[in-house]
Amino acid sequence: MLHYVVRRLFGLVPTLLIVAVLVFLFVHLLPGDPARMAAGVDASPETVELVRQDLGLDKPLPQQFLAFFNRLLHGDLGTSLRTKRPVSEEIGARFMPTFWLTVTSMVWATLFGMAIGIASAVWRNQWPDRLGMALAVSGISFPAFALGMLLMQVFSVQLGWLPTVGAESWRHYILPSLTLGAAVAAVMARFTRASFIEVIGEDFVRTARAKGVPESWILFKHCLRNALIPVVTMMGLQFGFLLGGSIVVEAVFNWPGLGRLLVDAVDMRDYPVIQALVLLFSLEFILINLVVDVLYGLINPAIRFGK
Repeated sequence: MLHYVVRRLFGLVPTLLIVAVLVFLFVHLLPGDPARMAAGVDASPETVELVRQDLGLDKPLPQQFLAFFNRLLHGDLGTSLRTKRPVSEEIGARFMPTFWLTVTSMVWATLFGMAIGIASAVWRNQWPDRLGMALAVSGISFPAFALGMLLMQVFSVQLGWLPTVGAESWRHYILPSLTLGAAVAAVMARFTRASFIEVIGEDFVRTARAKGVPESWILFKHCLRNALIPVVTMMGLQFGFLLGGSIVVEAVFNWPGLGRLLVDAVDMRDYPVIQALVLLFSLEFILINLVVDVLYGLINPAIRFGK
């Protein structure tokens, strides 16, 4: 397994290089002039040109890319065009709120999603199954921004129970985590149900029942472990999605995280911040996929990794 992990880690290099080239080209195709935005709408053309030279945006595009890539090799993500602070400091200040929001959303979504999926599989085509799948379809279909505004209207504006913006206490995490995790819980419920139904029909389950093994032991000892592999795959992908895709939820709740930072960076055409965040999100997805592959071997020892 160690050889497999090391090989996968070395495989990160060409992938991140391709992502770096694509994101560099993408951000420079965005409409708008960062120098004009940094100088102000009332700045003279001479002032804008001075700002452009100061930001290094007056150089040819290949030369800008070489400078960007050289900084990456030295672990330097650059300096924000908007705040003049190092990009690493900007990301560091915003990372933990997004991380804890993601973890909170993932924990409750996994617990509720798996519980609904197992109940739907056990009582297939009965009222628990119909209720659970109705909730799952609703969770997938309801847009995150609409759910967030609805929760704020009910629990903050009308009832006054929960705050709407900020990340100062655990109460601030409730509404954003519910909004962010709703779709994940719905997907988790559907995957768990499908996986459980497939496992319940296997021969070893019928054999265990014929031997008189208690139903609860069959479900949680035999079925759960065998049904977890596709569910773990979905958990890993969804965690990466939450960590990098919470932009809408963070914008709705004005959450001080990476998603909000990316929105502000795009608005101001802050090239270094955009490039660093996209690279970070790409690295997160790759590492999460690696963790999921390793978990396969822990859940099912029959799986072997290639040499």
